[in-house]
Amino acid sequence: MKVHFIGIGGIGVSALAKYYLAKNNQVSGSDLVSSEITESLKKEGANIFIGKHAENNISEDLDLVIFSPAVSDKNPELKKAKEQRIDCKSYPQALGELTKEFFTIAIAGTHGKSTTTSMLGILLTNAGLDPTVIVGTKVKEFQNSNCRVGSSKYLVIEACEWNASFLNYHPDIIILNNIEKEHLDFFKDLDHIIKTYKQFISNLPENGTLIYNLDDKNISDLVKNLSFNKISFSANQEEFSLLEKNLRISGRHNVYNALAALTAARILKVDDKDSLFTLSSYLGSWRRFDLSEVKLADKKITLINDYAHHPTELKAALSATREKFPDRKIWAVFQPHQYQRTFYLFDDFVKVLSEAKIDELIIADIYDVAGREEEDIRKSVSSEKLASEIKKAVYIPDIEEIFLFLKENMKDKDVLIIMGAGNIYKLADFFPLDI
Repeated sequence: MKVHFIGIGGIGVSALAKYYLAKNNQVSGSDLVSSEITESLKKEGANIFIGKHAENNISEDLDLVIFSPAVSDKNPELKKAKEQRIDCKSYPQALGELTKEFFTIAIAGTHGKSTTTSMLGILLTNAGLDPTVIVGTKVKEFQNSNCRVGSSKYLVIEACEWNASFLNYHPDIIILNNIEKEHLDFFKDLDHIIKTYKQFISNLPENGTLIYNLDDKNISDLVKNLSFNKISFSANQEEFSLLEKNLRISGRHNVYNALAALTAARILKVDDKDSLFTLSSYLGSWRRFDLSEVKLADKKITLINDYAHHPTELKAALSATREKFPDRKIWAVFQPHQYQRTFYLFDDFVKVLSEAKIDELIIADIYDVAGREEEDIRKSVSSEKLASEIKKAVYIPDIEEIFLFLKENMKDKDVLIIMGAGNIYKLADFFPLDI
């Protein structure tokens, strides 16, 4: 089968492309810019087109076109594919078709999806269940890939709520970590979010299972009147304190993620001893409190790279940083992701960043998400405005400028945490590893 991916460099879409490659399909794809991900796909055999999307990237002999949810109907490749009556599916639709073929465990929630998916995927792999895993991050235990192709009936996926994508999935088990206000460019309000999650849960079959966080109020309210087989997890369980002591990765939020994975593994008859050993050995995923020792001129500093982009995630990442380094000077660099999120959650960002127990804070320009921004909102909010509301913050728009500022001001043994879901991770490229 010949499959073409529009937006193949995306962290989710690329995972599906790797799945199709592993199943011996001919894969091509396009993206606006080259990246580590597109280069990796090239090495695996995909034909990649970089630059402006173009009609001639669509050949008449294609069997299927899969496109990123961010791709609009006006995209020339998508328009051409539809004109040629090629089967076209969005990434969630294509993944949804895949979930029908497997016993699927879907991990959902505002935060912790990638980490929980990674943890459970590794647990089942180490237990010999040989799952297929599709996740929105690179997993060290899977050779830094966001896709593991197994040969069993089990599929573990990250189920994103944006655009109600997860309504396309047909899971046998759902893990629900937490529910908060997020993606307000699509959802009207929290009530709309909760109703959509309820609709997602209704995709479970009669013999399906919902694993949920009992400590999350929005989830507890949601599941009260649901008749599905429900299994809860909470901080009151004995395993919680055991995991808290033994996890290599920092943060209370990660203890919840680990407990969710452990609960699912139990349903699939994985022995607790094996699960606890695997979780205690878990190395962490790409940009999820990804810690390294690096050089800055003649200084040695600790660098943490984190995907945090929601106020709750920032709070968790910064708390974990102070917890791990109680006596060291902490610098934080935050790149807000999307004008809409920054606008709707502005007060929450101000509160969290003002109260964080860090020493220095730099705020970069907002990362512009193509196709998801409203012009009125774009004019109403800025990183400069955000920084002005936070006493300890300084606004520096550009990544290279930020590096030069850090180079001049950071001291030996300082700690730097980089946060955001945009391209701020590239700041880490300026720091050579301290090998």
